Amino acid sequence: MIRRTLVALLALVATPALAESPASWSQPVAPFHIVGPIWYVGTRGLAVYAIKTDAGAILVSGPLAQSAPLVERNLKSIGIAPAQLKLMLNSHAHFDHAAAFAALRHDTGARLVASAADAPALRRGRHEADNENGHTRFPAVPVDRIVRDGETIRLGGVGITATLTPGHTPGCTTWSMPVADRGRTLRVVFPCSITVAGNVLRGNRAYPGIVADYRRSFARMAAMPADIVLPMHPEIADVLGRAARARAGAGTAAFVDPALLRRIVAEARDDFDKSVHAEGFSARNRLVRRNNPSQHGANGT
Repeated sequence: MIRRTLVALLALVATPALAESPASWSQPVAPFHIVGPIWYVGTRGLAVYAIKTDAGAILVSGPLAQSAPLVERNLKSIGIAPAQLKLMLNSHAHFDHAAAFAALRHDTGARLVASAADAPALRRGRHEADNENGHTRFPAVPVDRIVRDGETIRLGGVGITATLTPGHTPGCTTWSMPVADRGRTLRVVFPCSITVAGNVLRGNRAYPGIVADYRRSFARMAAMPADIVLPMHPEIADVLGRAARARAGAGTAAFVDPALLRRIVAEARDDFDKSVHAEGFSARNRLVRRNNPSQHGANGT
């Protein structure tokens, strides 16, 4: 299931026509409760999570720009008025996870929190690293607060901690928090994306350390304790399917899967290694063709 989902996502982001985003990315779904103060308020294909506190709400991620009104309606439906949204946490600065921030910030007054390495992309409104799709754009947005690795952002009685897991973007940020549930503490992780997503891995001029960053992030994320995994693309963890099972009677247990994050990382790492190998193979073939033009013609390639 995880591998099929990762392959599908890789295919989506590797296409040049990024403007033709999948219908599910803007398809409404009714918001639903996950665990403790955490609610799902995104679309069918792009996750957005709201965290309620006694001092207002925190939003994790922002979907497509046109989905900002949908997110606001979902927030209202779970009792969060626009003025009650206080903080928005960036996962990573890509158009499908950050494009709504500008409108949401304007409409609610919420402050945007992001890592230093992703802040320039958010402020410019464009993907920064060399990518097969070019520098895809989204509405630029000010960053109100820079978060450091290991720093805990607090609002009301809730604390959520940033772990920098770069690679997918230079400032990709994984968020995590403890949640009390029926006398136990569950560790909830909102992992930043770790797919290749069209990134150039060998010779990335705008992001020369991309390969090393991916590898460090795989190791770091795999070591994180995670009872509940809530990714930015919900299908990676079957978030909507788990919600259906929770409504059918399983309750919070439907979301609990302590081995899930390690499985996601293992399969993403495997796909990454294949991509690095494929880029190296292609580079060698190009070099052979340049150095042996007669062989190039003979092979008909």
